Amino acid sequence: MSTFVAENELEKKLIQAQNGEIEGEEFLKEMLDMQVFMPILEKHNIAGFSDSKQATPLSLKDEEGTEMVILFTSPDRAKEFVKDHPGYDGGLLEDFKWVIEKIGGGYGVVLNPGFEVGLELEANMLEQLTNH
Repeated sequence: MSTFVAENELEKKLIQAQNGEIEGEEFLKEMLDMQVFMPILEKHNIAGFSDSKQATPLSLKDEEGTEMVILFTSPDRAKEFVKDHPGYDGGLLEDFKWVIEKIGGGYGVVLNPGFEVGLELEANMLEQLTNH
């Protein structure tokens, strides 16, 4: 098992939540105001201009067929994962609350896939968070 070293405040809080040092609900409320990294598809047609005003976040379907938007606690954490997803070299660093408001309902979130320090939130959990 590799040793995950927290590199920012979100990762420190995530480790505390996984260790039971802070309540899950308290952690999620704090996480709303913390920045996450969202890999987005870079589409270039003419001289580097994007052909869309909509950013296309990286998402994968879970076992139930729900679209799960992939997020990371930092751009560095995303580097290895996005190698398997051509075009997702860039991304946005935004508050978690902004991200879940932009992706809208019906999507879940996976934070730090491939790392032992991560989180998976179903779509209904995200809706509860934004309704607080």
